[in-house]
Amino acid sequence: MADQSPSVRTSRLSGFYQKSVAERTSIIAQWANLSAEEVSALHSGLSVAQADKMIENVIGVYNLPLGIGANFIINGREVLVPMVVEEPSVVAGVSYAAKLARSGGGFRTGSTRSIMIAQVQLLGVADFEQARANILAAKADLLAAANTSPTIAARGGGPIDIEVRFLPETFTEPMLIVHLLFDALDAMGANAVNTAAEAIAPLLERLTGGRALLRILSNLSDRRRAWAEVTIPAETFSSIHASGEEVIAGIVHANAFALADPYRAATHNKGILNGIDAVAIATGNDWRAIEAGVHAYAARDGQYRALTEWRVITDNSASGGQTEGAQRKLALYGRLEMPLAVGIVGGATRAHPTAQVALKILGVSSARELAEIMVAVGLAQNLAAIRALATEGIQRGHMALHARQVAIAAGATGDDIDRIAAQLAAEGQIRVERARELLKGT
Repeated sequence: MADQSPSVRTSRLSGFYQKSVAERTSIIAQWANLSAEEVSALHSGLSVAQADKMIENVIGVYNLPLGIGANFIINGREVLVPMVVEEPSVVAGVSYAAKLARSGGGFRTGSTRSIMIAQVQLLGVADFEQARANILAAKADLLAAANTSPTIAARGGGPIDIEVRFLPETFTEPMLIVHLLFDALDAMGANAVNTAAEAIAPLLERLTGGRALLRILSNLSDRRRAWAEVTIPAETFSSIHASGEEVIAGIVHANAFALADPYRAATHNKGILNGIDAVAIATGNDWRAIEAGVHAYAARDGQYRALTEWRVITDNSASGGQTEGAQRKLALYGRLEMPLAVGIVGGATRAHPTAQVALKILGVSSARELAEIMVAVGLAQNLAAIRALATEGIQRGHMALHARQVAIAAGATGDDIDRIAAQLAAEGQIRVERARELLKGT
């Protein structure tokens, strides 16, 4: 077992994937000081009775694998990341990229305040300029009416501003759109923001002479962003097949492709979300809302683009600062910034027992800290994918991990799963038909 005593606490779990589920669970339980009940939640998850209180027409529960993204250093803190995902290579890829990032000190992150946007759509407004003036003049009254969450208000959050937008050309008629900016603090904020929008709609009707139709939050939470960056010495990427300089140049070319071409960008950004969605699901957050906001943000300048920036830089830190005549050392710099509305209170985050354990493993104390971890995971996931694409290709590693799923689909059980998966990978034939042939030969 890895030594997780406070003096040597590290997310660098060497050989973690080779251990049994029981051994891995024991390591994580020690890391996060989990109780027996919390360990049980990792294995048994959500009960049918609990599920029946969360959504309608429940007939059962559907399980997905929960793994640990290892090796992360984020803002100087060692972090283990719970991830719920069914796709092979996601957890392995992100853990490998986080290991690479350690050579540059790990990930540095930041975030904005947790500002959400509520929209109120007003129809039939006769004088838009006068309506705008009336709304802005009544801003204090509107903000007071929107202060509908005592819990959030008591902690310093709630409505903070009003904005007015005019849509002169729509498919039906001109519209006046009012944005209520709302600091949701540690909540994702959908319920609080929607309630606030409902509360101000009657006053907006009186101020404008219009009719309020839609009153709902926007999932393009571009006032609630998080970002991560990383600098990794080129030599970290060196292998017998290519120099580190060649590898990082390939990564930059791959990113440039995704910045210029929406067909590539869609797959590029999907790779980012492989990691972010997995953490969102593990912590009970709304991954669908996250995806909607991310894809809208990726097209904010009129063309859908990659969300990441990767470039080659001179790594002055490698020699304690660049000096005249010193040999230049190259490094890969990466940055990801995106809207990320997540919470650590309310909703499924508190209703699902495993989500609560996942948050404890992460050791986060605010929604902003969770968002910053998630964006670091997204950047790491992207690095893993485009490094593989720019070197040996994505299929080699992905299909080797996929072989276990193929073995199971062919009917393998117990020790036969790993034996047949290893044979499939060695042969380069990751097919159910071949797995069945190997099973028959046992």
